[in-house]
Amino acid sequence: MTQSWPPAEQAPDPVPAATAGAPAVPLVVPLVVRSVPIDDPGDLLALLPDDSGTAWVRNGDGLVGWGVAAVLRTGGPDRFGAARAWWTEHTRTAVVRDEVGLPGSGLVCFGSFAFADEPGDSVIVVPEVVVGRRGGTTWVTTTSAGALTTPPAVAAVDDPRPPSGVTFSDGAMSGAAWETVVAEAVRRISAGDLEKVVLARDLVATASEDVDVRWPLRRLAESYPMCWTFHVDGLFGATPEMLVRRERGLVTSRVLAGTIRRTGDDERDLALAATLARSSKDLEEHEYAVRSVADALAPHCTSMNVPEAPFVLHLPNVMHLATDVAGVTHETDDVASSLTLAEALHPSAAVGGTPTDLARALITEIESMDRGRYAGPVGWMDAEGDGEWGIGLRSAEVDGARVRLFAGCGIVADSDPEAELAEAQAKFVPVRDALGG
Repeated sequence: MTQSWPPAEQAPDPVPAATAGAPAVPLVVPLVVRSVPIDDPGDLLALLPDDSGTAWVRNGDGLVGWGVAAVLRTGGPDRFGAARAWWTEHTRTAVVRDEVGLPGSGLVCFGSFAFADEPGDSVIVVPEVVVGRRGGTTWVTTTSAGALTTPPAVAAVDDPRPPSGVTFSDGAMSGAAWETVVAEAVRRISAGDLEKVVLARDLVATASEDVDVRWPLRRLAESYPMCWTFHVDGLFGATPEMLVRRERGLVTSRVLAGTIRRTGDDERDLALAATLARSSKDLEEHEYAVRSVADALAPHCTSMNVPEAPFVLHLPNVMHLATDVAGVTHETDDVASSLTLAEALHPSAAVGGTPTDLARALITEIESMDRGRYAGPVGWMDAEGDGEWGIGLRSAEVDGARVRLFAGCGIVADSDPEAELAEAQAKFVPVRDALGG
């Protein structure tokens, strides 16, 4: 729990010892946090002063941050446990004055986690400044080590420069080679080795100078306002898939699996949506994904609502079969933070496959690339454990002038390699267009 303001005149409690099998509880510098309401400054992404900031924005609302008050880099199979221990200690020792009282105000962190246990790095960061907007209320939070700071003036900055001289090339393998990998996955599924596997491929964009991530972020938010536009430590994108949201006991998860490309012709797209809704291949893929989410959330919920049939989610470039799963957490389950729930859900069948262990093993064997933080949980959490964690889809990693784009497709017994490649190409479109490709 966070301390109230003003703090008591006493030394911090001693750091608790780690229990057997649990990650060591880190020593942290106590943070001093203040959230105050402010006038609406307009576009949140336009406030980011440089390209190292963090962002989580949907339909104009959300959170953006800059500066670093505290950061943890971790990895391996216990990356979620290490992050929880670090965050728990910060929330235990922080001194917080929150004049807003909404999810996302007060002490808040942003995080992005590796898809796989190995390799891959994960990061969780507390910005020095966070600006949030929710339901007509806008606020600024300042966080520092050891002293209360004056809230800064919040205003839009100049537009970033667009990427220049961008060229695209295949990443780990060509399209033809990837089709061969898909065909091998179909063979394994047809032989009964597993039910579904999600295979990803990458595309490399190279610019003539370093890419300012604020440019594609703004383009993504403009083009895909109903997706969650995000940036954490070089990973950016606009994900349509909410892995889990926890808000005051209510848990929700949006499951997407089953995709068809849009044509831009409204009448034709309505017919394609009807085809998608009847497709046995896509309905099978979707059922696996919904079942995996419901099974993972069930131990943490007293009640759940799992719709019997999906709806079709229309995005500018593709349409997905979608299901919103909802539940209510146990009143006494203080441990089920949004990050704990995200760990329980990752990887869902929508990004890994079914059964999970067999699918992950096949991905490691035949995918031939390091996903990094692609398809891992990305989002934010506050001191109460409320937060939103999306799946890092429609995403890319920026490193100077090089940007690595990712796309993945769910493979089942009826999958056609050529059609799956076309689907992957469609999923590259959001980030590719945002870069000017």
